[in-house]
Amino acid sequence: MATDPLTIRRAINGDETALRTLWVEHAPRIDAVVRRLVGDADQAADIAQEVWIQIFRALPTWRGDSQFSTWAHRIAVNRTLNALRSVRRLAKLEVVMEDDTVSVDQDVDRTFLAESIDEAVQQLSPGARTVFVLHDVEGYTHEEIAQELGITSGGSKSQLFKARAKLRRLLAHLVDAHSPTQDQEHVTPYD
Repeated sequence: MATDPLTIRRAINGDETALRTLWVEHAPRIDAVVRRLVGDADQAADIAQEVWIQIFRALPTWRGDSQFSTWAHRIAVNRTLNALRSVRRLAKLEVVMEDDTVSVDQDVDRTFLAESIDEAVQQLSPGARTVFVLHDVEGYTHEEIAQELGITSGGSKSQLFKARAKLRRLLAHLVDAHSPTQDQEHVTPYD
């Protein structure tokens, strides 16, 4: 999403309308990446506020080398990862996984699927969730993730493998279609 450079210049100069315009245009994507990385909605809301404060404070450093949205997204990811590091030991926590299976109709709407996937992602350990979101959702390379998280590229790949395996297990009930048996004849009783 390309933001008007004049709006950015006005925001750098402290124009509240321009600041609000930047927030309205970019908050949905920025807040979504924070929520995905954090997992907890309340904690994500707090961190998202910190992210926006950081973005507005850093505005004078924006050089225009990249899209504003890319620059702000990078700040959001970095600030969120820093906040997660200070709140909990990202690589050492493991969330207990509950493997509930539910029968799902063939005709599931997209909203339900998206919510189911999001709930499954939230059940991943913080490290696995972070790598999954950065790699599979945000498009970071394993090298970039390793640099951001202070782990090896192999560690990133291992976390992604674990995340995908857990997600497959958690979402298996959505894939296992309860299809009617083929060649089944409908028999009606004789009166």
